[in-house]
Amino acid sequence: MKKLFVILGFIGLGLSFVPEATAQNFFDNETSVQDGIYEENGTGVRAPMTSTYVREADVMWKKTIWREIDFRQKMNQGFYFPTTPHKNLKNLYTILKEALLDPTSGVVAYKDETITGELINPTSWEEIKSQITSVQQIQTTDDYGNVIDVKNVESEMNSAEVQRCQIKEEWYFDKQRSEMLVKIIAICPIRVVEKDGELVPQRLCWIPYDENLRKVLVAAPFFNRSNSAAKLSYDDVFMRRIFDSYIIREDNMFDRSINEYATGVDALRESERIKQSIIDFEQNLWEY
Repeated sequence: MKKLFVILGFIGLGLSFVPEATAQNFFDNETSVQDGIYEENGTGVRAPMTSTYVREADVMWKKTIWREIDFRQKMNQGFYFPTTPHKNLKNLYTILKEALLDPTSGVVAYKDETITGELINPTSWEEIKSQITSVQQIQTTDDYGNVIDVKNVESEMNSAEVQRCQIKEEWYFDKQRSEMLVKIIAICPIRVVEKDGELVPQRLCWIPYDENLRKVLVAAPFFNRSNSAAKLSYDDVFMRRIFDSYIIREDNMFDRSINEYATGVDALRESERIKQSIIDFEQNLWEY
């Protein structure tokens, strides 16, 4: 009989802790609310696709092309929005900026010293920041309107000012694989500033599109307007060429861009001519 009372006592003591544990679990669930039908896992991919190995002996034809991607075009708006990061979505400029600020990313920027985007002299984020930071003087006055203090307030460029980017790429025909391929060499964010009533583009820096940058871009989700469940990363967009662009330059003996010898509609026609010449070269290889 004594053993029975002891057993019942232990059972009662255990039941006395159940409400507290239940309440604790309830509040734990409240602090980790799931926003959506499931917990999203970013892009779902954490390693970039392996780049194609290219031998110089296999390249029988090559042409360097410079393109400009305008974020105002509907297809390219994913590079521009959101201007303020939310959830796991960020615009292209924010991703590049964070990569340059992170010393463990291995991403390096180069100065925009030539229009051809030569990767010669590395630059730091502090140097880039000096180009995009403006200083405004704030005056403090007394009750009589006399200036009693002047402070210099620095304001860094907003990501909304980066409305374009340029990419430098190489098109080549690989005779071993018998196909025309393309490889992005570098990417350059462009700030659009107003000067004397006109919008003037300002190239910030050139960033090599190497494995270090690809590891950053493959972990950054890109908004898929067609299907939110089909994950896209920035690396997917560049590698699959899910963007709209126009050619602004090709390698030439005069070392000039299209806008140096053509304007308006003529410049657009020249851009299309260069694009068509690449297509025609590949097609002519298969004519018998």
